[in-house]
Amino acid sequence: MLVARDIHKCYHRREILKGADLTAAPGECVGIIGGNGCGKTTFLSILAGALKPDRGSISLDGEDAGKNPGFYTRKVAYVPQENPLIGELTVEDNLLLWHGGNRKAMAEDLNTGTAAFLGIKPMLKRTVDKLSGGMKKRLAIACALSERGSVLIMDEPGAALDMECKADIRRYLKSYLADGGTVILTSHETGELSVCTRMCALKEGRLMPVERNLSEEALIKYL
Repeated sequence: MLVARDIHKCYHRREILKGADLTAAPGECVGIIGGNGCGKTTFLSILAGALKPDRGSISLDGEDAGKNPGFYTRKVAYVPQENPLIGELTVEDNLLLWHGGNRKAMAEDLNTGTAAFLGIKPMLKRTVDKLSGGMKKRLAIACALSERGSVLIMDEPGAALDMECKADIRRYLKSYLADGGTVILTSHETGELSVCTRMCALKEGRLMPVERNLSEEALIKYL
């Protein structure tokens, strides 16, 4: 269980998060919606351990993230909206870096793990800069889950991707959830949000529950 309590964050004296709370259980996908600049990316960065809150606490399976950051970062995989890969390196080299140089673990991942599911093996020798946006996104997910984290956090996973790749990512998310993983994602797309088992809107610095399977027209009022 991931639990975030009373999360606050300010930028240049502007309070972006004003006590945001979130819980997410194994097998649950929580979708977060909200307008541009409302703090969604900031909140996900804090949940991922990439950014420290000004106030508040985060725990995973009862372990305080602040007191045990090593445990937390091993368990939480983060796929930001911007490409986190090293463009001049090959797919294989990027994946190996995320596996800490452990070729055996990488080979297992390519044969039976996340990398296998996402079809990474055929593009191992290609340079990342020459990949399509969809291929880069698949690789970013495989890299983030190189330590087989139990929580996957994704910021706009389908942004600028073609329909086939979006469908493949949704299929992977459903499999990940079925295996007991937890997913937290932000999106403006109803297709991606259809995977979510619960929905929240980030408004005025706090999270509020909203109905699932909202129409595009109904979503607009939260943007």
